[in-house]
Amino acid sequence: MTVHFIGAGPGAADLITVRGMKLLGACPVCLYAGSIVPPEMLAWCSPGTRLVDTAPMSLDEIEAEYRKAHAAGEDVARLHSGDLSVWSAVAEQMRRLDALDIPYTLTPGVPAFAAAAAALGRELTIPTQAQSLVLTRVSGRASPMPERETLAGFGATGATLAIHLAIHALDQVVAELTPLYGADCPVAIVFHASWPDEKIIRGTLADIAERFAADPVERTAIIFVGHGLGAADFRESSLYDPDYQRRFRDRR
Repeated sequence: MTVHFIGAGPGAADLITVRGMKLLGACPVCLYAGSIVPPEMLAWCSPGTRLVDTAPMSLDEIEAEYRKAHAAGEDVARLHSGDLSVWSAVAEQMRRLDALDIPYTLTPGVPAFAAAAAALGRELTIPTQAQSLVLTRVSGRASPMPERETLAGFGATGATLAIHLAIHALDQVVAELTPLYGADCPVAIVFHASWPDEKIIRGTLADIAERFAADPVERTAIIFVGHGLGAADFRESSLYDPDYQRRFRDRR
């Protein structure tokens, strides 16, 4: 018996990986985060799969489901939204499985920020203008931020910021970043990237709060801040320059 942690991707059912889809079809038990995983994703499960929505459950109750499946010798597909490597609450589950000597695997998923960038039609790294992307959030009830991980600290680098789980703190984001990026810095809010109700709000640090107030969204939105979001007049990458010598291009 094995617990298979699967990144479900950003929302659209067909943005799950092939490996994740196959695991969903093979496991007789599926635990899924019903509050953030779209129900269409469960169509990849086989008929007769025992489906367990973990949204209302505590960690102890989830552990009990693992114990139950382990006793029955049934593989479990544990479906999480986005990718497992960030804000997935997988670490504490793996720690408990280690203590129970229950094996598990991890299958990555398409991260929400990548789907949001696709919705914007933007590359987030622009030659000479933006070469770093910071994935961060603000403190919330579920998890406070470490003392040194602040918006001001990250903003001082000038990197493009992808701020998750922070739409409720938009005024704070604007207040802390305007002195660092300038009021004219582009901002984009992407709500439910790849979902049927996907919405994009574009603006600048000067007016994004007003634009958001006129057309608000809830919870699962990413706030992008960075000058690279509006870059148009930038030099081309050397990658495809005809005079650029690299391993796969023999220029003599």
